[in-house]
Amino acid sequence: MHIHHLTVGLLHTNCFLLVDSRTREAWLIDPGGNAGDILALLEANDARLTRIINTHAHFDHVLAAPDIKEATGATFHLHRVEQPVLDYTPRAVQAWLGWEWGPPPTVDGYLEHGERLQLGEETLEVRHVPGHSPGSVIFVDHKNHRAWVGDTVFRENIGRTDLPGGNHSQLIRAINEQVLTLPDDYVLYPGHGPFTTVGHERRYNPFASLDLWVG
Repeated sequence: MHIHHLTVGLLHTNCFLLVDSRTREAWLIDPGGNAGDILALLEANDARLTRIINTHAHFDHVLAAPDIKEATGATFHLHRVEQPVLDYTPRAVQAWLGWEWGPPPTVDGYLEHGERLQLGEETLEVRHVPGHSPGSVIFVDHKNHRAWVGDTVFRENIGRTDLPGGNHSQLIRAINEQVLTLPDDYVLYPGHGPFTTVGHERRYNPFASLDLWVG
């Protein structure tokens, strides 16, 4: 599987295109903007997009999803309890950016905690990590020791919890139970900023103090 990384949108969101090397089937994670660049990348790689899988539905992660979905026919997926966040996104775009965005993309299937998604010979495990938003998820590739973690955890930081549906204690618990339980060598691809590893966050993330995990 080939992984292509783009930084998209006004908030510099990390967007990822996963392409199966044999079939050229592709999945897209968090298309937060720059639909034209994403479509050009698909064409350059002779890739056929079949799924958009989102870590969560904040506007900076879904802005390009309607255009990509219309252009490719790909299905759109997120966690069920994230639906209200997606429904609110047009108002969030208006409030933050002053744009009239239109309706959000229709969800074609909900992601479930523990579900295994198969792209060619690669498998992604879905893990529910509420806290940054109610239906945030991460995608874990155990075979290749990596995970796409959205805005759950960043390099030496964590996602904000002051937006509607955010919950700090939930986020800390989710990071402890669903991210820091992975081996140290797993690479973490966050929703913004530089990549990191589980081991680095275990040692240097100020929120990874044992005292904060209690309760």
